[in-house]
Amino acid sequence: MAEDSSHAKAVYAEWLALQEILASPNKHITLTGHELTIPDVIAASLHGTKATLTADEEIVKRVTDSVTFLQEELASGRIIYGVNTGFGGSADTRTENFERLQSAAIQHLNVGILLQADKGQRSERKGKRKNELLRGHALPVPIVRATMLIRCNSLMRGHSGVRIEVIDTIITLLARGLTPVIPLRGSISASGDLSTLSYIAGAVEGNPDVFVKIGDMCLSAHETLKIAGLEPVRLQAKEGLGITNGTAPSCAMGCIVIHEANRLAVLVQLLTAMGTEALAGTAHNYDPFISQTRPHAGQSEAASTIRRFLSGSKISPDRDPDRIGLAQDRYALRTAPQWIGPQLEDLKLATQQVKVELNSTTDNPLIDVEGKRIHHGGNFQAMAITSAMEKTMTALQNLGRLLFAQSSELINNMTNKGLPPNLSADEPSQSFTFKGFDVNMAAYMSELAYLAKPVSTHVQIAEMANQSVNSMALVAARYALEAVEVLSLMAATYIYTLCQALDLRCILLEFRKVAANDLGLAIESILARAEDEDVKEVVLEKKGYLLTKTTQTLLQRWDELSHLDAAQRAGAVAQESLGTFVQHLASKEFDASNLNLRLLQDYQTLVSEALLNAYRETRTEFFKKQTTAGWISPASKVVYDFVRKELGIPLNRGVEDHPPLLLAKREQEQQSGASVNGPGNNIPNRDAQNFSRANGNVYQDMEDANPMRGKILGTMAGEIYEAVRNGELHDRIMRFGEQAGMWM
Repeated sequence: MAEDSSHAKAVYAEWLALQEILASPNKHITLTGHELTIPDVIAASLHGTKATLTADEEIVKRVTDSVTFLQEELASGRIIYGVNTGFGGSADTRTENFERLQSAAIQHLNVGILLQADKGQRSERKGKRKNELLRGHALPVPIVRATMLIRCNSLMRGHSGVRIEVIDTIITLLARGLTPVIPLRGSISASGDLSTLSYIAGAVEGNPDVFVKIGDMCLSAHETLKIAGLEPVRLQAKEGLGITNGTAPSCAMGCIVIHEANRLAVLVQLLTAMGTEALAGTAHNYDPFISQTRPHAGQSEAASTIRRFLSGSKISPDRDPDRIGLAQDRYALRTAPQWIGPQLEDLKLATQQVKVELNSTTDNPLIDVEGKRIHHGGNFQAMAITSAMEKTMTALQNLGRLLFAQSSELINNMTNKGLPPNLSADEPSQSFTFKGFDVNMAAYMSELAYLAKPVSTHVQIAEMANQSVNSMALVAARYALEAVEVLSLMAATYIYTLCQALDLRCILLEFRKVAANDLGLAIESILARAEDEDVKEVVLEKKGYLLTKTTQTLLQRWDELSHLDAAQRAGAVAQESLGTFVQHLASKEFDASNLNLRLLQDYQTLVSEALLNAYRETRTEFFKKQTTAGWISPASKVVYDFVRKELGIPLNRGVEDHPPLLLAKREQEQQSGASVNGPGNNIPNRDAQNFSRANGNVYQDMEDANPMRGKILGTMAGEIYEAVRNGELHDRIMRFGEQAGMWM
């Protein structure tokens, strides 16, 4: 990411670059040692884009010249680490058997633990017990693919003394989808990710006990090379060290982590905009003047991005409104730019560190053909990746903490400004719809906070005390990838919560319109029943004032009593507002104590009925057709429509949508011979069961035939989670921003 570029614009630029790669079926990545990008790595690792070595004669010559120069130096008697000396703390030994030394290098590094199952094998030992608790210990295939790509790119820089045919063997394996099975653990990323990379060296050697994944099966490297028509490589001077002595695995995982973390950072800003609407907050929180007075680049960007995501919202106007109760939004909304901003700045720096590492030479010793020197240095120390990953983990934790705070406020009726407790669309005494998600979010947040601890503070001295400092970069990247996973779970849960909350917010807004009219009619009717001439005179003078003030009081109290069931809520609002009604009616000229009891009773009855009927009517109509898209901002609509239309996840109507209850209802309908047809749905009753099975749900909803209606809540959140992780939702956000000119 360029230093002068905003985080969001840089994320868009990388997304666009990835789309261009994926749009061309014949596109391949050419490795020159200098031009590899994060989109290239993502395309190769996650989407199977092929990679080839450059045919540029000058670059190939640099690689060849490094091999030649190394041989000349050895012939002259030069002592070169790892070529005619031992390794690490054993570098005080000397040998002239260069090839055997490289085999020794790979042998002592092939020490990671893998399960037989990781290698697609079954144990031949009789009586071996099966342990179903054992988890896989292999590095994920996409990480291995990215590792192979990055290592080849580094070797093409011509500083490593590795023959072009050796590099070509690795890239050929990658191009044919042949990926070594590599242990997940064992690297301290000090002298590079030695053990991790040694399995790639073992694959090109044709080691019969190193395994290669081919689709869903595994074969030994020996068999794999035969099938691929490749000859096993006998590693020459420095080639074993050249393959293994680098940071490619850490960088590979770091690429995927930072790619997903940057996407999540943009998503969190959009979800904050949606949260502002769902919590009936104000876009004024994100006014540019606030950030101009404290001009941190990240804060200014976050405020601007959230504000633009809110543009066009009918729920959260771009002004600081007069409020009842708290005079301003709570911290989770009001300080969101100040909270998100530093995370964007850290992610930009982390991204830059990873990008530099992609096109670096990271082994030792380094061959400088032009300078006619061999340098013994420490480019294999992967602390730059550790630094990037630890910043990323902290950023992810902080972003998660913001989502957790917003979600908690949204589900809690004490803080969500009139929405029902637990976002239950039916009676609160019988339905607790999103309460479980509230607990899940706490579990996710606790784990995310635990993961955010720095790994670099746990360094241990290793290898005969030679590796006195080591970066632990691969471990840091592994935990950062777990943090991505946990934050994605939180984002998916919050998205589902937001869509439910926005629907309920719109029910409340629609109810207010209906209720204001119905309450006006009810109050007019009550006042018309006044028999006392003095009352009639006061009513005539203060009618408009009475209607406005009483309706405001009633609707405010309605919001405050959202924890009550509808009928009880309506009655309580009517009863508790009676004193206010009388107070509004009273004046110096009129003693409200003269009001007769019948009038007061009529007030309670008619107001209660008006509220209850308006609420039930609004809710019933909204269940049939949601109007949410007309209230929320166009950006929020992108997420809302994706969830509701593309994923087919409906508004949850409460406990009646619990699958066993739906199933029982359906069976009862079938037994009574009733049709399961709904509006626009012509499914014969006798075919309903087959239709249900074909759509993978236990119940075919009679209202709208939505297959997702018969799913548990976790399944729906799971659908959103997969869409977050596979980039589907991100694609839509990027396209929206593109059309709205946000990334220009």
